[in-house]
Amino acid sequence: MPPRLIFFQARRTAIRAVRSSQQDRPSLCLRLAPQRSITTDEKPLPEAEKGSPGPNQEQLPHVSEEAASMNKITGDGGPEIEEQGTPVDEVLKRDKGSQAKAPKVMKEPMQPPSPKGTRSFSTSTRPMQGAVISFEDSGLQTTGHTFELPALPLAANMHMKYRYAPIVKQVTNLLMRDGKLSVAQRNMAMILNHLRTASPPSVNPDRPLLPGSPPASHLPLNPILYLTLAIDSVAPLLRIRAQKGMAGGGVALQMPVPLALRQRRRQAVMWILDSASKKPSRGSGRGGFAQKVAEEVIAVVEGRSGVWDRRGGIHKLAVSARANLNVRRR
Repeated sequence: MPPRLIFFQARRTAIRAVRSSQQDRPSLCLRLAPQRSITTDEKPLPEAEKGSPGPNQEQLPHVSEEAASMNKITGDGGPEIEEQGTPVDEVLKRDKGSQAKAPKVMKEPMQPPSPKGTRSFSTSTRPMQGAVISFEDSGLQTTGHTFELPALPLAANMHMKYRYAPIVKQVTNLLMRDGKLSVAQRNMAMILNHLRTASPPSVNPDRPLLPGSPPASHLPLNPILYLTLAIDSVAPLLRIRAQKGMAGGGVALQMPVPLALRQRRRQAVMWILDSASKKPSRGSGRGGFAQKVAEEVIAVVEGRSGVWDRRGGIHKLAVSARANLNVRRR
């Protein structure tokens, strides 16, 4: 039978052996170097001679001082430090034309000294002057400009948001879909470019344009005028409004209502866009719709567009319904 092993007793023996080994190990300690103290028995540090600079005190002389010492050795005259001026002052003294354009700070040293008790500027508050009416009255130099400066005060419409013609801005907003203004501006540019590069239109005498319009051969030279003339020529003057209950028994009467300028142009542009959208496409590309609109504008000027018939129908109906203006509500 093998001997029995007692694990608890072996564990206690191992713990005692570890503790005894830790006690026999020598303790560690830091040995500091002995500090050296200065006593009266030691000799003091040597002192510097009287008048001689100490360490890190002997600096190089100034450039002007070095030049003066060299000139003294060679027998030449020293540099005139006090009377030496800057090159800018020397140039201003020689050039009379530059003195007039020099800053005030540089003019004052060249002028004779003012009497004692006076100053060249005023510290008193100046009263508010009147508004400047023009550049000529303000004394500003307008020479050297390619174009003449605008008259002051500026007009209310001289702002960056009014940089386009009103008709161009209105048509651009009507061309816009889903809030994509950049796409509408691109189409507007393509329309104007097509009107500018197209051949001059031939005006139909049966459907004349607005009185006072330029010759047809001059229209491509100004595409904005081209577009404005086409829109204003087919813009309706009136619209028909159905007034309910005016004839009695719930019957509505057709009442002609005059339109303002923007309302007339909007109706004409919507008719032109409607007719252009019904035209067949000639190919693919993002400039297809702009080309169709430009062709419809040219057709309006030449009298070939169906927009003229829609305008004539509205005017005929308004003329026949003008008798209803005197009808009172029952």
